[in-house]
Amino acid sequence: MGQGLTMSHVEHGSGLSHVEQGSGMSDVGQGSDVSLVGQGSSVSHVGQGFSPAFSDPGSLPIPAEAPGPRAAASYDAEFIVIGSGAGGGTVAARLAEVGFTVLLLEAGGDPRTLAGSNPHTPGTNTLPDDYDVPAFHALATENEALRWDFFVRHYADDVQQRRDPKYCETWNGARVDGVFYPRAGTLGGCTAHNALIFVYPHNEDWNAIADITGDRSWRAEEMRGYFERLENCNHRASERFRSRLGLNPSRHGWSGWLHTELAVPTAVFRDRDMRRALIDSARDILAGVGRPADDRARLESQGDPNDWRVVRDGAPGIRYTPLTTRDHARVGARERVLDVQQRHPDRLRIEMHALATRVLFDGTRAIGVEYRKGERLYRAHARPSDEDGEVRQAHASREVILAGGAFNTPQLLMLSGIGGHDDLAPHGIDQRVDLPGVGRNLQDRYEVGVVNRMAFDAWEALDGATFTRADRQYAEWTKRKRGVYATNGALLSVTLPSGPGRSVPDLFCYALLGKFAGYAPGYSQIVAEHHNYLTWVVLKGHTANTGGRVTLRSADPRDRPEVHFHYFDEGRHTGNDDVEAVVAGIEFVRKATATLKRDGQIAEEEVPGPGTDLRQFVRDHAWGHHASCTCPIGSRDHGGVLTSDFRVHGTEGLRVVDASVFPRVPGLFIASAVYMIGEKAADVISTAARR
Repeated sequence: MGQGLTMSHVEHGSGLSHVEQGSGMSDVGQGSDVSLVGQGSSVSHVGQGFSPAFSDPGSLPIPAEAPGPRAAASYDAEFIVIGSGAGGGTVAARLAEVGFTVLLLEAGGDPRTLAGSNPHTPGTNTLPDDYDVPAFHALATENEALRWDFFVRHYADDVQQRRDPKYCETWNGARVDGVFYPRAGTLGGCTAHNALIFVYPHNEDWNAIADITGDRSWRAEEMRGYFERLENCNHRASERFRSRLGLNPSRHGWSGWLHTELAVPTAVFRDRDMRRALIDSARDILAGVGRPADDRARLESQGDPNDWRVVRDGAPGIRYTPLTTRDHARVGARERVLDVQQRHPDRLRIEMHALATRVLFDGTRAIGVEYRKGERLYRAHARPSDEDGEVRQAHASREVILAGGAFNTPQLLMLSGIGGHDDLAPHGIDQRVDLPGVGRNLQDRYEVGVVNRMAFDAWEALDGATFTRADRQYAEWTKRKRGVYATNGALLSVTLPSGPGRSVPDLFCYALLGKFAGYAPGYSQIVAEHHNYLTWVVLKGHTANTGGRVTLRSADPRDRPEVHFHYFDEGRHTGNDDVEAVVAGIEFVRKATATLKRDGQIAEEEVPGPGTDLRQFVRDHAWGHHASCTCPIGSRDHGGVLTSDFRVHGTEGLRVVDASVFPRVPGLFIASAVYMIGEKAADVISTAARR
C-alpha cells in the first residue's frame, strides 16, 4: 500500500511554498498540490489569550508548542480537514490563520484552472466563466469538470416517484433511478456552483441547538458574532458609514473575508417590461403582506434580509437578495483558502484530487486519513476515471475534521466503521463505534416553480443573450462588472409566513428571469435559451419531515451512497402542513402576478397551469437543494451523532463541520449558516487545543 504525504513525500525543514500562478482573481496556488509544508519545521506560536466569538482573527487562541499525541516527524499536520466547502474551507483557513498546521484534502481540482463544458455549449471549455459569472451559476452546476451527479429518491413508492417529470430511470447509459441532485466536486465545494444567495438563518434555529444541548454558545446573540466576523458587507453604504462612528444596529460585518454585494443592473431600469413587472408585482405583494409604514424594523432594513433588526423581529416583507460576490464575480470558500495559503504557506497545505476513503484510528482515536490520489476518482463525477488512484495516508497530530457534506460525510463515517450495525454489516464493514444516527435525519427544503411565459419575445435585458463570451451582456460584465450577468437572475423576493401561528416567515418566494421548473439533466440549457419567462420559485423553510436517510450503496468508497428523502407523509411527519404551506406560497405568487396577467403581460402560466390540483402538483414536482442534518448534534440516545462542540460520539480526535451537523435544517438558505459554524468550530477547536 503506497504511503502518501509522509516523510518520503515532502521536503522536511524547507518550508517551501510550491505555487503555480493562474489567471484571474487573486489566483494563487493553482496547481493540484498548492503548497508543501516543511514538516520538520517549527511554527512560531505567540499570544495565548482567548477572546469571544466576535473577536478579530488575530485574537483567537494560538496553539501551544506541544504537537499532541504524535511526534513531529510522524505526522503531516496538526489538523487534517476533508472537504473545502463552506464548512471545511472556513475552519481550515481559520485554524491555519491562527497558527496551526493544516492539511486540506479536496477530491476535485480548482474550478478556475480546470477545463470543462456545459450542456449549453458542449465540447467548448466554459471555465472559468461558469464559475466567475453570477448569471452562469446554473451552467456551473452542470459543468462537466465541476459536477458530481447524484440521483436521489424523493419517495420509496415507485408509482409516486415516477409522477415527477424530473425522475430519470437511466442517464448516460446507466441506471440512476432518481431525481438529479447537483453537487460540486471541486475546490470550494458547493460554494463553487451555488446561486450565491447569502441569507441569514432565523434566530430560533440557533436557540434550538442551545436548548437541546444546554450549550449557551449556540444562542442567537452569540452566533451573530460569527456572521459579523466573516462578512464584508458592501450593500449597505449608509450602515457602513455609521459603523465607522461606532454604531452598528444592522449588525453586519464590515471587514470580514467574505464579500457580499447587491447587483441591480441598469438594464432593469431601461427595460420597460421588466420595470413594469417589478412595480406591479411589488404593489401586489405589498397588498398581500402589508406595508411597513408602522413597522420600524422593515423600514430601517431597507429590504435587507440580513439586517439584525429584521432577523430579531422575524419580520416578513419584500427583500432584495445579497450575493457572495466581489466586484460582481463569485467568491467563496475557494478564495478564502487560497488567500490564507498564500499568506501562510508554512501552515496551510491544500492537496487537490485527493478522495478520502476512510478515517484511520488507533482504537477509537482518529489519527489520520486514507485517501486515493488521482483525478475524477469519485463515480459521481460527470466523467469518472477508470483508474483506482494511488492509495495514500496522511496523519494528524491533533484531529481529523470531516466536511464532505450531508451525503459524503455520513458515507465516510460508515466506511470507517462508525454507524449502525444494520447499515454496516451488509457491506462487510466491521463496526468500530455503534452510532445508528449516522446518515439518518436527512432533511431539505421543499421548492416548486410557478413558470410564466411572457407575451413578448425576450426581456430587453436578455435580448441577444447567449450565456457565452460572445454576447454584449458578457462584454458589459467583463468591462464594467455591470448588467444582467452581474446578477444571479433573482430580481425580487418576499418572505412571509405560510399561515397563522408561524413564529418566523417560513416561505421565501423569489422572481427569476428565466424558465426554471427544477433540477433535471440539461436544465441549465433550458434556462440559458429561454429569454421570455418569469418564474416565481416558492421555497418552504423549516420543513417538518426528518425521515430521510443516506446509506451505503457498497463498501467501495468510489461509489455514491443511496439517498432517500422520503418526502412529505412518507417520512416521519404524517401531517400535510408542508404541502399546505407550499400551496399557500403558490397562491401568493399568483396574486403577485395578477396585474401582469390582467394587463396581458403574461401570455400563459405553463407550470403548474390553470386548473391543476395544487396539492398533487406539490407532491409530484417539489425538489430541494439544501441537503443537511445527517450527522446531527444531539445526544446518542435521541439519534445524535455529534456533541455540541462537533465531536463524533464515541471517538476522540474526530469532528464534523458541514451542513450535516444541524438537528433541523436552518433558515431559508443554508450557505450562511454553514459558513458560521465553520467559524464557530475554529473557535471551539482552538480553545480545546490550547488547554
